[in-house]
Amino acid sequence: MSAPDIRSATPGDVAAIFGLMYELAEFEKLTHLFIATKEGVHDALFGARPAAEALVAEQAGEIVGYALFFQNFSTFLGKRGLYLEDLYVRPSMRGSGLGTLMLKNLAALAVERQCGRFEWSVLDWNQNAIDFYEKMGATVLPDWRIVRVTGEPLERLAS
Repeated sequence: MSAPDIRSATPGDVAAIFGLMYELAEFEKLTHLFIATKEGVHDALFGARPAAEALVAEQAGEIVGYALFFQNFSTFLGKRGLYLEDLYVRPSMRGSGLGTLMLKNLAALAVERQCGRFEWSVLDWNQNAIDFYEKMGATVLPDWRIVRVTGEPLERLAS
């Protein structure tokens, strides 16, 4: 098998990325929350005001993984950061080093952009992912919790 190609996503990749996003929702048993559309993903990545970027992993002409990320900012560091929203590799490609390669590409991008940190979240039940990230040198922060407001509660808060 030839080495996979890791590259920046293009508008022509949106359908494949969208399909992998749905596979991720299935893996996490969260399809009931999946309301994204191809059009919305295209706009977020390539619209007038892009909100995110993506890398894709291509093997033998097929996109088999993606990483969706965006820049954030750390007030304590006084620097931008790189936040990884999703890293997904098809099950058939897991264990091939593809996830490691994608994280290395993102870390290099964070260094190139002079980011103070590179971070992401992981579900507490996904021990395989936790072990993988720790093996890569990441620290899983035990004292932080994600806070989220969405849907009707967001509308109420905004009013």
